[in-house]
Amino acid sequence: MRTGESFYITTPIYYPSDVPHIGHGYTTVAVDALARWHRQAGDDTWMLTGTDEHGQKMLRAAAANGATPQEWVDRLVSEAWFPLLKTLDIANDDFIRTTQQRHEERVQKFVQAIYDRGYIYAGEFEALYCVGCEEFKTESEIVDGTGPFEGLKVCAIHSKPLELLREKNYFFKLSEFQDKLLDLYKTDFVRPESARNEVVSFVKQGLKDLSISRSTFDWGITVPWDESHVIYVWVDALLNYATAVGYGAEPEEFARRWPAYHVVGKDILRFHAVIWPAMLMAAGVEVPRGVFAHGWLLVGGEKMSKSKLTGIAPTEITDVFGSDAYRFYFLSAIAFGQDGSFSWEDLSARYQAELANGFGNLASRTTAMIDRYFEGIVPPAGEYTAPDLAIQKTVADAATAADAAIDRFRIDEAIAAIWTIVDALNLYITENEPWALAKDDSRRGRLGTVLYTAAEGLRALAVLLSPVTPIATEKLWVALGAADTLGRLVDQPIREAGRWGILPAGASVGALAPLFPRVEQSV
Repeated sequence: MRTGESFYITTPIYYPSDVPHIGHGYTTVAVDALARWHRQAGDDTWMLTGTDEHGQKMLRAAAANGATPQEWVDRLVSEAWFPLLKTLDIANDDFIRTTQQRHEERVQKFVQAIYDRGYIYAGEFEALYCVGCEEFKTESEIVDGTGPFEGLKVCAIHSKPLELLREKNYFFKLSEFQDKLLDLYKTDFVRPESARNEVVSFVKQGLKDLSISRSTFDWGITVPWDESHVIYVWVDALLNYATAVGYGAEPEEFARRWPAYHVVGKDILRFHAVIWPAMLMAAGVEVPRGVFAHGWLLVGGEKMSKSKLTGIAPTEITDVFGSDAYRFYFLSAIAFGQDGSFSWEDLSARYQAELANGFGNLASRTTAMIDRYFEGIVPPAGEYTAPDLAIQKTVADAATAADAAIDRFRIDEAIAAIWTIVDALNLYITENEPWALAKDDSRRGRLGTVLYTAAEGLRALAVLLSPVTPIATEKLWVALGAADTLGRLVDQPIREAGRWGILPAGASVGALAPLFPRVEQSV
């Protein structure tokens, strides 16, 4: 994309019925890294996250805990979900809660708009409903129960019995949008391709109209023309992406931000790639720029789940390894868009090899040698030779490749491209032996060139990795003397990070504690 364009990106809004696990953290750091990259590229960036607080599941959880629904969600959000953002160093621009007045008023305006345009009608409905998913289930999503649930129909995801609901509800004419949606999928609206294929196959089977209200409970936003109904929680939740940026209240802000990119887990892909664009089409609002579905995080071969107790709290990792390592590991170790397995052994091995020994050691020894051989002042480069020019090409190519990968939402590929600089510089230092050059006064000019090349490579690394590891790169930026000579790290134009010669000779290098200290732990 061209620098300066609007880049509005969202996480799903999370259902705060329990505490966050590393799967929630994974989605959030991915969106945060993408937003940080675009923000630093000079794009008009806005990152939204939040919580989805209505629905029957929340009503039951609150009752089970002896609280009103509002008391219950207030407690969960303040004690678990806001702290998650701090734990993982998330730089979101907004946090929406579906119980906020701004959201509730704008949802009613949107639903009224599609009602006025003739896309909603009253009808009667009977189907099997999963409270855990807050969703009516199709035949392909229902399985026979086993064990204590033998003889019952259960949800394929939650393995819990389904409830037969019979209600008079309002319906959205989803079936009318089949052809328009199939046309939309001819673009790259849904990524990756595996996700698009799944959505196309689903829609080609035919779409049924969607029940968009409930009358059996009242924990939700009331239907504007019928106060005996509340709006179906998924319709209410999807609308957060539009209400948060001013739909129905702030037309200038909405025009500036919308449309959005949505990053979601593949289990909620259909809501975002089928129901959501159809609702927007019905309202006469532009569809999102795209929906990117990432895979599941697997622990011991199983999808992480609160109900199956495979959830791991993000703090279990950050308390040992730090937030930068959490961010780096999940964004680099898993191909973004595919399932990925988490293990403590893999995390520990990658932390040691790539962060501590790779990047961290490179930063430590470069700054230490500039301190030792040039009294802490970045030396000027002399005449560049083939090995130096090879490093410059590696840096330029890595920056270009990383930006292209970010455009494809492939954060893992962007990090892999950037890591070629780490590997190339470590090899460069080994082969050019600055410690040997330092023993020969006649080779002082060459020593200066080698250490300038290492320092300037680190300058590029600090900029390129700052969306992924913001804390370590900030420490490195300060240690290189770049903060004093070039200004704040977050203000450096990331798409120009590959240009050579930006760190000025004469910058004052400071002491640098290990960026990724050794971790003493048993796994």
